[in-house]
Amino acid sequence: MAFSSSLAFPFPSPPSGQARPAGRLRAGATGRLLGCSSPPPDVVVTRERGKNAKLIAALEKHNIQSLELPLIKHVDGPDTYRLPDVLRNDKFDWITISSPEAAAVFLQGWKAAASPKVRVAVVGAGTAKVFDEVSQSDDQSLEVAFSPSKAMGKVLASELPRGSESTCKVLYPASAKASREIQDGLSDRGFHVTRLNTYTTGLVKADLKSR
Repeated sequence: MAFSSSLAFPFPSPPSGQARPAGRLRAGATGRLLGCSSPPPDVVVTRERGKNAKLIAALEKHNIQSLELPLIKHVDGPDTYRLPDVLRNDKFDWITISSPEAAAVFLQGWKAAASPKVRVAVVGAGTAKVFDEVSQSDDQSLEVAFSPSKAMGKVLASELPRGSESTCKVLYPASAKASREIQDGLSDRGFHVTRLNTYTTGLVKADLKSR
């Protein structure tokens, strides 16, 4: 079973014939690593705290012991506070959302803008799921109207429907570290794209001292 190296880091196996050392490290409430009587973990999962449960459960099904040690966190981007004003003051044919985190940040700005009527294109089922509660509400002011045939940004850029209007406006709220793949692909097709860097990823300073 393969896991992305950006999410999980395996502990090195001991030399052939040598048993694993007794004692397991686990993250305490203060972020320190504490010793206990269990074997050491096979894998360290490093996503933002609270977002590792699905991966940890999948690892456990394969008898792989894991340690949750978040090394990244999501923080406001340079355009976070612009998003509500942009939504209030302009109209877009599409809002393109390429990740669950981008979806969560967008929803905050959308609600702050008094929930204007928008049509959303998403990449992947996980991203679409973030919008489930809102898109199924009675007022239906937010519609998830398009998902590409493959959950890839470049496929969204190549497949996003375009109306007959001479100008088709797209708002693309994204991570400051996201590539230009979506905006450039849409621009090449004649869409007018406004990108807002609404969040970014920072490092968590962990205290790794044993006690």
